[in-house]
Amino acid sequence: MQAGLRHDTPLTAASAHNGTAQRRCIATGEVRAREELLRFVVDPSGRLIPDITGRAPGRGIWLAPDRDNVKTALSRKLFVRAARRALEIDPALDRKVEDLLVARCIELIGLARRASQAVTGFEKVRAHLKQGEAAILLAAQDGAEDGREKLRRLAPDMTVVDCLTSEELGRAFGREHAVHAVLAQGALAVKFELEARKLKGFRA
Repeated sequence: MQAGLRHDTPLTAASAHNGTAQRRCIATGEVRAREELLRFVVDPSGRLIPDITGRAPGRGIWLAPDRDNVKTALSRKLFVRAARRALEIDPALDRKVEDLLVARCIELIGLARRASQAVTGFEKVRAHLKQGEAAILLAAQDGAEDGREKLRRLAPDMTVVDCLTSEELGRAFGREHAVHAVLAQGALAVKFELEARKLKGFRA
């Protein structure tokens, strides 16, 4: 089963990217809204740095979020070509990007939890789904399929994210493991969905 989002329409497909700047992927030539791409910058020492939050200083180098694209950019020296200079690049850059995306997803869930916009636990999740108070259903990648399907049936049209493990999802809630969770509608859920879509390209 491929891990990721189970529905292809973002929470705010019509509004999240209207009027936003677009950038071109150096590996595929595809043009997308910059929020949907991975950004890399070169630091003063010549190191290539993944800029997951998109706020690091410097000219951005853009890549569609997929492990194969990172490997293609490395093997064809596309980062060097885009930067027009010699670079120091981590040979395990794809794994580094994946780890940073996981950390970013965990951070956003944690922010939502502290803002009372995220809950975990089967019964709490089920209650929120029944009451229509959830925007995204999170299911641990390694969780049991039967529990996951029971919750999906309560909200069949809801975006489901299952690209995090139970240990990673647990970290977001300050516990050892978590299998089910929901995020409420809002800016944090939109940000989380964008990052989860990027992570999907690194996990199968």
